[in-house]
Amino acid sequence: MAHFDNQIDITRNVKIIEWLKSELLTDVANLFKALVNGFRDEVSETLADTLANIILICYLLGKRFGINYKTIEMKIDSKIRLGLVENHDVEKYYGDLSDLSKHLNVSRTGRHGT
Repeated sequence: MAHFDNQIDITRNVKIIEWLKSELLTDVANLFKALVNGFRDEVSETLADTLANIILICYLLGKRFGINYKTIEMKIDSKIRLGLVENHDVEKYYGDLSDLSKHLNVSRTGRHGT
């Protein structure tokens, strides 16, 4: 009976992975559709919601593939640090990586700078 239960769990895992992949593609398509019309105040809420969905789905997909949330966050931190060291264009021209790094640090520690 354990073999049958294991097959059900594997099948269920495959189905949820396929569903998450489909949701990710749908949200990326929705993001592009929203951007076609240009960024306006009335679509900013839609863009924020869509981007949040994409991030959430990526975390959930990682978990389904056996990657824990902390590992994903460590990879994000590593990519931010690399972008800072390499002076990536989004950092050089806009300071986005520094801003994101500060935001993530404040979010994790609960401390707010003045």
